[in-house]
Amino acid sequence: MPTATRVFNFSAGPAVLPLAVLEEAQRDLMALPGVGMSVMEISHRSKTFEDLMHKAQDDIRALAAVPANYKILMLQGGASLQFSMVPMNLLGAGQTADYIDSGSWADKAAKEAKKVGKVNIAATTKGENYSRLPEPAEIKLTAGAAYVHITSNNTIEGTQWKSLPEVGDTPLVSDTSSDMFSGPIDVARHALIYAGAQKNLGPSGVTLVIIREDLLQRSADALPMMLNYKVQAE
Repeated sequence: MPTATRVFNFSAGPAVLPLAVLEEAQRDLMALPGVGMSVMEISHRSKTFEDLMHKAQDDIRALAAVPANYKILMLQGGASLQFSMVPMNLLGAGQTADYIDSGSWADKAAKEAKKVGKVNIAATTKGENYSRLPEPAEIKLTAGAAYVHITSNNTIEGTQWKSLPEVGDTPLVSDTSSDMFSGPIDVARHALIYAGAQKNLGPSGVTLVIIREDLLQRSADALPMMLNYKVQAE
């Protein structure tokens, strides 16, 4: 039934946005102040667009206290494309990636990574229907692993990492789609963070990637341009 009152949607998918944000977007959809064109009509190469992008990146860096040696990327394809991009860029020949299987999305990420290279399931609670997270003693990491992948919040099963697993010097990669910016996050403990924007950040269609700069050197030139973190960072 249609309603005249505003409904606040707190579902696990696209959710409520602040009214002030929606009103600003509504205004800019018609014409950006001082520009005379819609935000959807301006050139993506224009200074106006670049200023919008840089302001959004600066806001993310300030809000999450992102260190200077991390790049902030806004990509397409949803968090699901990152299931492939992460191993394509970070998992080198002859290396192993560790995946902690704590839920349905973690399982999907591991399955996609196996199409790219060798994957070790460092721990899993799949046999218990993902009713809990693996205990630290259950996590068996690979010496010299390319990275360790976790899913920070499992919306389907209702479990969430309250403290990060100890991975030593191995790069920690986290899918934080479900809880990014719903609380403080220690970016420096991670090598790469990715999140679909549609839960806490904004509308569907944008994927946020925060990547430590040294990892960009792993992106091979042979990768497709649009799937290469180094190219996207440049």
